[in-house]
Amino acid sequence: MIIVGVDAHKRTHTLVAIDGSGSKLKEKTVAATSGGHHEALNWAISRFSDDLMWAVEDSRVNTRLLEHDLLGAHQRVVRVPTVLMAKVRRSARTWGKSDPIDALAVARAALREPNLPVAEHDTETWELKLLMDRRDDLVGQRVAVMNRLSSRLHLIDPQVPAWNLKRSPGRQALQQWLTASADTLISELALEELADIDRFSHNIDALYNRISKRVALLGSTLTGIAGCGDLTAARLICGTANVTRFRNEAAFARYVGVAPVPAWSGSTHGRMVLTRSGNRAMNSALQTIAVVQIRLDTPGRRYYLRRLEGGDTKAGARRCLKRKICRSVFTRLLADHRRRQHADPRHSVV
Repeated sequence: MIIVGVDAHKRTHTLVAIDGSGSKLKEKTVAATSGGHHEALNWAISRFSDDLMWAVEDSRVNTRLLEHDLLGAHQRVVRVPTVLMAKVRRSARTWGKSDPIDALAVARAALREPNLPVAEHDTETWELKLLMDRRDDLVGQRVAVMNRLSSRLHLIDPQVPAWNLKRSPGRQALQQWLTASADTLISELALEELADIDRFSHNIDALYNRISKRVALLGSTLTGIAGCGDLTAARLICGTANVTRFRNEAAFARYVGVAPVPAWSGSTHGRMVLTRSGNRAMNSALQTIAVVQIRLDTPGRRYYLRRLEGGDTKAGARRCLKRKICRSVFTRLLADHRRRQHADPRHSVV
């Protein structure tokens, strides 16, 4: 089997083909367009054979169209995390950094790691991710404007009342207060920033409604977990992308950062420590579910209390609860995926 490593950029893609021993065979640079992708495919098939595996650096912004074209041509495509590519490049005997060097490192990383995730996107979860990314951007912009507005209000009056600017009544009350205050440039700028916050909030609320409808259309059962709302479910769905790319629940737990890692030597045999790696957004979603379950009268709270009675610390018991929730999330994601596939065997892949 020939592995073709791809170093993807906005305008060009550099390809390097290697054999089963990791030896470099050929390299080529093509345009980052559908025409360039078909040129790359024809080049690889004519030079080698149909037994190809394409390894692309995991940069979805630059590789989505490439993956779409290759999957449409029934090619096998795997995603190589950037950290793996960088480690292979550092261990190589070739000095420096260039597109061919990076493409070679991507190919060799795919050769060394046999269980890399296979590139696949279904239309529904991809569109859900686009909506979540847009909402995250707007929330970040609103927070930045609210921080600037807070400093301006302190200049006007250090004893200004605290209003919840995420809600319309709070924004209206602040607008009336600013209108009644002295007509200064600071008040004028504060009113403009308040208008920005109002616009951001309306857009965020509209996106929330669209996200909730898409979660319902997907028929997700994640919302049946205590503490998992529509936004949390959407975060888990779009972060997972294709749940079948995980070998088992343990691999999924490692991906979201709730699986402990070994840290022992000699007499400390069996010692495990908390890992800070993994998808932090999905880890935060599990944390939200865990905190809600602990606060309410749920099976999760009873499990948490049993861990405390068994001698665990609060943090340790909470980590065990997150691991338990992770199992439930994986099981539901897998069941939802299989149900959609059964309902529509022609489930689209982009």
